[in-house]
Amino acid sequence: MNPRAGGPCQGIRNLAGEMIKNGNLVEVVCLDDPGSEYLSARSLRIHALGTGRGVWNYHPRLSPWLNQNVHRFDAVILNGLWQYPGYALLKATRQRLAPAYFVFPHGMLDPWFQRTSERRLKALRNWFYWKFVEQRVIGNAAALFFTCPEEMRLARGTFRPYRPTRELSVGYGVARPPELNSAMVQAFASRCPEASDKPYWLYLSRIHPKKGVDLLLRAYATVCRSRAHSPPPKLVVAGPGLETAYGRNMHHLASEICPPGTVCWPGMLAGDAKWGALYRCEASILPSHQENFGISVVEALACGRPVLVSNQINIWREIETDGAAIVQPDSIEGTVRLLSDWLNLSPAARTAMADQARPCFRRHFSIEVVARQVQTALASTLHEQSPRRSHKR
Repeated sequence: MNPRAGGPCQGIRNLAGEMIKNGNLVEVVCLDDPGSEYLSARSLRIHALGTGRGVWNYHPRLSPWLNQNVHRFDAVILNGLWQYPGYALLKATRQRLAPAYFVFPHGMLDPWFQRTSERRLKALRNWFYWKFVEQRVIGNAAALFFTCPEEMRLARGTFRPYRPTRELSVGYGVARPPELNSAMVQAFASRCPEASDKPYWLYLSRIHPKKGVDLLLRAYATVCRSRAHSPPPKLVVAGPGLETAYGRNMHHLASEICPPGTVCWPGMLAGDAKWGALYRCEASILPSHQENFGISVVEALACGRPVLVSNQINIWREIETDGAAIVQPDSIEGTVRLLSDWLNLSPAARTAMADQARPCFRRHFSIEVVARQVQTALASTLHEQSPRRSHKR
C-alpha cells in the first residue's frame, strides 16, 4: 500500500473508501511493514503482515492469515499478478466453502510487458510462470475486473491458454479533489518556487522508463529550440524515482538539452502540494509507453485541467472523445506534436478543452460511479455462482 509504488495503491484506497460509505465492510491484507508512516493515518482496516521478500514478494505469514481469515468474507479481490499473494490466494480459496475471488490485473496482462526489448528476461520468466501458476490464478477467479474496455481487449492476446471465467470492464476512478485554496498554492510554491508564478506543464508520475520521461524531455527541448522567439511554458517533472539510475540520467539529460531553468524537479508531490500543482498547471502531460489507467491523468481532469497523453494510455479514447485531451503516439515525433498541437491552439480552444475536463471526469472516472459498478459486478457474479462453485483444478 506504499503510495510510491504507483497508482493501484491509491486506487484501492479510493474504491475501498467509497464501498465502505455504501455500507460494505472492507479490509485490506498487504505485504508492508506495519510501522510504515503511510499506514499511520488510515480510515481503512489494513492488515500489514510485513515486507515481502524478493521479486516474488513472498512472506511466510500470508498463507496462514488467508487460511484463517478468508472465510470471514463474501468475496476477495486480488490486486495485481505475478507475485506470491496470487498463489497464496489460489491455495486458500481451494478450501471447502471458501469465498469466490476476483482479480484486478491493473494492466499486468498488457502485451507491452512481453514485447518490449528491455524486458526480454522478465518476459521469459512471466511465460514460464504463466504456464505453471498464473493461468490457474486467472482461470479459477470468478471474474477479471478491467479498468476499461481497451485493457480487456489487450489482455486477450498476451498469453495462451487464456480462459477467464468472466471478463468485466468495471472502470476505475478517483475521489473528487478538494477545492483549490491558498494552502495548496503555497504548498506547491514552497516545493517548486521556480514555476509557482509562471505558466507550466506538469508531468506527475513515477520517473520510470515506461512513462516516457526521455521522450518528454527530448520533445520539450525540440519545441524550445523551434520557438526561441516565444518560449513554451516551463516543464515540471514531479514524481518519485529521481534517486534511481534512470532518474539521475533524466536529470542529466535535461541539463544537457533543455534551456537552463526551464525544467523543474520538485520530487514526489502529495497532499496540498500535489493539488496545487494540478490546479495551476496549463496542461498535464503523460507520454507513457504503457498505462493501464493513469490516475494522475484522471486527477488532472478532476481539477479541470486538459491532458496531453500518448495513445498507449488505455483510457485515451474516452478522454479524446469528450474533447478534454490531445493524443499522439508514444514516440519523440508524437510527443513533439503533442506539445506543438497545444501551443498552436487559440486561447479560446484551450479554454474549451479545459471546460470539458470535469464533465469527462464525472462521466467516466468518478469513484462514486465506479464503486457502484464494482458492487453490481460482485453481486451479480456471486448470485449467479450460488450455491458455491466447484473450483477448476
